[in-house]
Amino acid sequence: MIVNLETKKEQINIIQNIFNDKWKIKIICSLLNKERRLKDLNKGINNITQKTLIVKLKELEKKGLVEKRYFPEVPPKVVYSVTPVGKKLKPIIFSMLTWVDKYKINFISKI
Repeated sequence: MIVNLETKKEQINIIQNIFNDKWKIKIICSLLNKERRLKDLNKGINNITQKTLIVKLKELEKKGLVEKRYFPEVPPKVVYSVTPVGKKLKPIIFSMLTWVDKYKINFISKI
């Protein structure tokens, strides 16, 4: 199938907005299989500050890729999870990972 990318500028901009960020893809991947609390996300993603994590989670919430749920407990419990729309990224992310596994030799020395 041939796609004219000139007619897909808006879609390309949206893709760039999701994947051009150092942290968003890591956050989404961390949440794809399991909902997590903020502290668990923070521990699981190396070198991200809590402030940056909160900012990125809010950005992903606004885009409808991540949701935040509150549980009325003592102490209060808040968990983050990927929305149904965000879960649709799973095969795309795995396709990209497969591509990297196949072609990473082309990039290793250049990173």
